Amino acid sequence: MTTTSLNAQQLVSKQRRFFRTGQTKSLAYRIEALRTLRKGIEDYHQRILDALRADLNKSEAEAYSSEIRLVLGELDYTLEHLEQWAAPRVVPTSDQIPGGTSTIHPEPYGVTLVIAPWNYPFQLAFSPLIGAISAGNTAVLKPSELTPNVSKLSADLIRDCFPDEFVAVMEGEVQTSTELLREKFDYIFFTGSTPVGKVVMRAAAEHLTPTTLELGGKSPAIVHKDANLPRAAQSLVRGKFLNAGQTCVAPDYLLVHEDVRDELLHVIQLEIADKYGKDVMQNPDFPHIVNAKNFDRLSKFLDNGEILLGGRSEREQFIIEPTLLQGITWDSPVMQEEIFGPILPVITYTDLDEVLEKITDRPKPLALYLFTRDQQIQDTVLNTVSFGGGCVNETLLHMSSHELPFGGVGESGMGSYHGKQSFETFSHHKSMLVRSV
Repeated sequence: MTTTSLNAQQLVSKQRRFFRTGQTKSLAYRIEALRTLRKGIEDYHQRILDALRADLNKSEAEAYSSEIRLVLGELDYTLEHLEQWAAPRVVPTSDQIPGGTSTIHPEPYGVTLVIAPWNYPFQLAFSPLIGAISAGNTAVLKPSELTPNVSKLSADLIRDCFPDEFVAVMEGEVQTSTELLREKFDYIFFTGSTPVGKVVMRAAAEHLTPTTLELGGKSPAIVHKDANLPRAAQSLVRGKFLNAGQTCVAPDYLLVHEDVRDELLHVIQLEIADKYGKDVMQNPDFPHIVNAKNFDRLSKFLDNGEILLGGRSEREQFIIEPTLLQGITWDSPVMQEEIFGPILPVITYTDLDEVLEKITDRPKPLALYLFTRDQQIQDTVLNTVSFGGGCVNETLLHMSSHELPFGGVGESGMGSYHGKQSFETFSHHKSMLVRSV
């Protein structure tokens, strides 16, 4: 099922022919395309909200703030700055080359592939697409089959906005992705799990296709003994339980100094009740787990350690209430893989250096969150642990800044995007030296 009757090979060939006409390299063409996309999103506003409710039970407020608003913000920021980004940049020329002028020319790669995940199925499809269009590429978008309503509306929205030789959506399951990955693209942008990221990278290697991988990992949250506990609790609850924990940069586990453990957990309990109600299972707006497979995987973690708070679930509706686990060790099953759900293991520490050593022994996380007033501790953590990005005395908000490139490192990903970095990611930077004669 696609927005076109063409198969993957035919679609890529059609887009390559169109790219070679040079139309997408025109700055005016790109700007008009971005404006068309923005209008399309506005026209589809309610349908996007409805689809996110149907697929993940996201409330309209959460769906708008975490999906639509971020994409519109990315569009507006790109439209404001694109002319400047796309202009050739003059750089100094070596004194050993008299009469020479050096310039860097951003140019599009060509035909690009964007593979989107299911957890933020609108935002994580359309944000990278903005980068592909702004840099002057054509694009094929593959939405996740696990969120079929968003997949369908994405196909309809793109078909209403663009001809398929410029931007097209190919819906389908794993076989569709496999067929697409057999084709020679000029750039691949993938968001999803680390195991699937390895599959994408192997396929890209067959054609030596440059690739961005936005993956995941176990992102720690550290609450030191001098932290502002009410602020920490508020940030942790928002960051962990947004989208029922199905967020790649959600705090995956909590490391709290023993001096403030009991007080922090008490404040977290109050914050959960304040945000979601005393009985989350009766909250019609708390997001659902995406499907039975993920629900069953998460349910097994509820047997780890001791349930400090929450722990109830309903398989028929794929609901798991916000849950805190204590009595967890570094070797517990829940600590061996990214949780990606509303379950937060709690580990108490006394020695921060030991905690940092444990973190650095593991694969590099996508995010890290630290709560402390101590600048020296902030510097120590930042200089000791390698991670994609993060916050001090906050969670998640680093990914909403247009000025901060977003991406992972090591097993949590390679490459970055957002704001100017999206344009940079989808552009080749051609270096030119012209010498006077």
